[in-house]
Amino acid sequence: MKDKIRMILFVLILGSFLTSILLLVDSYASPIIKRNKILKIKKSILTALEIPYNNKNITGVFSNNIEIVKKKNKTFYISKNGDVSFKMSGPGVWGPIESAIALKPDLKTIKSITIIHQEETPGLGSRITGKKFLNEFKNKVITPEIRIVRAGQAKGNNEVDAITGATLSSKAFEALINNQIKLYLPLIKGGKK
Repeated sequence: MKDKIRMILFVLILGSFLTSILLLVDSYASPIIKRNKILKIKKSILTALEIPYNNKNITGVFSNNIEIVKKKNKTFYISKNGDVSFKMSGPGVWGPIESAIALKPDLKTIKSITIIHQEETPGLGSRITGKKFLNEFKNKVITPEIRIVRAGQAKGNNEVDAITGATLSSKAFEALINNQIKLYLPLIKGGKK
């Protein structure tokens, strides 16, 4: 009986000690993780808006060049020259896709798109992060909506070639862009100065 009590006491003391260590590590790491997430979003917005920065001056460049506007729980970013950017997120084929899109001041033309996070198949769907694919969106119009068509067949000013072998990821990205634009555009038009 004494052995069982000692064992229970040992487990309780060890459990309490390890829990305290985990809480201490969490209290130390949480602000760092939060700061890094904010920096990642700032980098993505600056990249989408094609505003040059380096790792040492991200915060300063962001605060000097970007106005943050919040409307109905949505945040968008307006650059000094009137370009507008916002973070997009939605389902991919295998997991969520997060990206940032920038629209030119006409709010119809894509300036640039960047990928923040994706979980698509390595070597196939993950090619949505590639410069070649993302550069195809530059100067495309979002009206009536973006269309990702079979590779080599993009002709319209709202059409982009799909990634060969990654049709599902391409279509998921198309749906993400169109859905998010429908959510954000009315807010931006109502809130842009």
